[in-house]
Amino acid sequence: MILLAIDTVADLCTACVWDGDPQRELGRCVRDIGKGHAEVLMAVIDEALAAAGRTYADLGAVAVAVGPGSFTGIRVGVAAARGLALALSVPSAGVSTLDALAEDARAAFPGRAVLVALDARREEFYVAAQGPDTAAPAEPRRVRLPEAVALARQGRPVLAGSGAATVAQAAGGGFDLAAQAATADIATYARLAARRGFSGERPRPLYLRDADARPQQGFALPRKDA
Repeated sequence: MILLAIDTVADLCTACVWDGDPQRELGRCVRDIGKGHAEVLMAVIDEALAAAGRTYADLGAVAVAVGPGSFTGIRVGVAAARGLALALSVPSAGVSTLDALAEDARAAFPGRAVLVALDARREEFYVAAQGPDTAAPAEPRRVRLPEAVALARQGRPVLAGSGAATVAQAAGGGFDLAAQAATADIATYARLAARRGFSGERPRPLYLRDADARPQQGFALPRKDA
C-alpha cells in the first residue's frame, strides 16, 4: 500500500510518500516555514508525490501528525488528511507527535526506555513515558517542570523532544539525549501508521491544553428598538 504522511504540528511543513511493502520511503518534501501551513501544505504534498513518481490516484491511505503542538498547525494537518481521505475514498489515521519522537529515540538508543518532553511554554511540558518497545505507551500529559524531573529520575530513560535538555539539566544532568526537536522525522509518522494499520477511525487532534484564543466578553452592542 502506498501511504501519504503529513506533518504540520510545528515549524516544519512536511509530507512523504511511503511504500508499506517493503517499508521504504519513496519521496518527501520538507519546508521550514514557521507559520502559514495552510498556504503551502498542498504544494508540499504535490512535491512529495512528484519526488516519489506517484499521483493522488496511487494513494491507499493518509496519515497525519495529530500533536501535541501548534493549535493552528494541528488543525490544518488533520483537516487536510480527512479531506484527502474522503476525496480519495481511502482510510486515514493519526499518529501522536510523542509516539513518533519516542520511536526515533528508540532507533537511536535500542532497548532503552524513553521519556519524551515537549516544551509547552509557561514552564509546562507535554510528556509521555514509554518502555523499550511500543507495547504499552504512557498516556500523554501536561505537567510542570518538577513532575517532568521526577519522571526522568525514574530509571533514567533516554530523553527526547524540545524540552529534553531543560528537563535533563533540572534533573542534575547525565542523561542520554535523543533528538531535541518539536516533531519527529516525517518517515517515522508513515512507518508507525503503516505498522499500526487503519481501523477506520478518523484522525483527531491531540490537544493537552485549551486554546489561548477566547471569545470576547461584553463585545456585543446593545440592541436598539426601532
